[in-house]
Amino acid sequence: MENIAVGKELSELKKGLQAGMSIGIGYFPIALTFGLLAKTSGLSIYETILMSLLVFAGASQYISLSLIAFGTGIFEIILTTFIVNIRHFLMSTSLNEKCEDDHLTNKLIYSFGITDETFSVAATKEGTVTTGFMFGLVSVAYSSWVVFSGIGHLIGASLPQTLQESMGVALYAMFIGLLVPSMKKSMKVVFLASLSAIFNCIFTFGNLLAPGWAIVLATILSAVIIEVVEVVKKRHKGGSL
Repeated sequence: MENIAVGKELSELKKGLQAGMSIGIGYFPIALTFGLLAKTSGLSIYETILMSLLVFAGASQYISLSLIAFGTGIFEIILTTFIVNIRHFLMSTSLNEKCEDDHLTNKLIYSFGITDETFSVAATKEGTVTTGFMFGLVSVAYSSWVVFSGIGHLIGASLPQTLQESMGVALYAMFIGLLVPSMKKSMKVVFLASLSAIFNCIFTFGNLLAPGWAIVLATILSAVIIEVVEVVKKRHKGGSL
């Protein structure tokens, strides 16, 4: 019986590894770019790899680079990362209902690897998600992100100094590339991005707050205002029916 159980776990692990291959390949260019930008932002290869090892959150790591470039304090960076990743509470809670019962330690380990992509694959899998499947899925995604972050840094170090300095523009291009597709799909995102930009400009150019705190407060204020407006609109529509 024990051999059968081990064989089943290995089979599930293999399925998870196979399911994670597409995510690992998809992370390749993003992680490579992150490593390259980390080099131009002044991080060492050890700091770059350590950030990918400990944070493992693409959007947060990109934002952290720009905050580091602004000279933002560590507390503001941590708070911004928390706000950006707060959706992970919902994803983890939702996925917990679909995963098989297991030791809390196992769940704590593989929950660290939950990203938008791994969540999507696990959540859309038919039937119960096993621990072996989650470990396989997360392992591929995590390894790809960490390894290619380091390789990106090495590539960035081999580029001419002028080209390294000009790569700072790529960070803004990356944010625009991430934001525009979402804005095309939803007017809510357009208003959210616009309102955040307005608040950030007021706080920054009015010298009301430090750049790091300006981003944090602008994000929170715009999110709260947009959600309040959405709730009022839904109630209004509900009342008019």
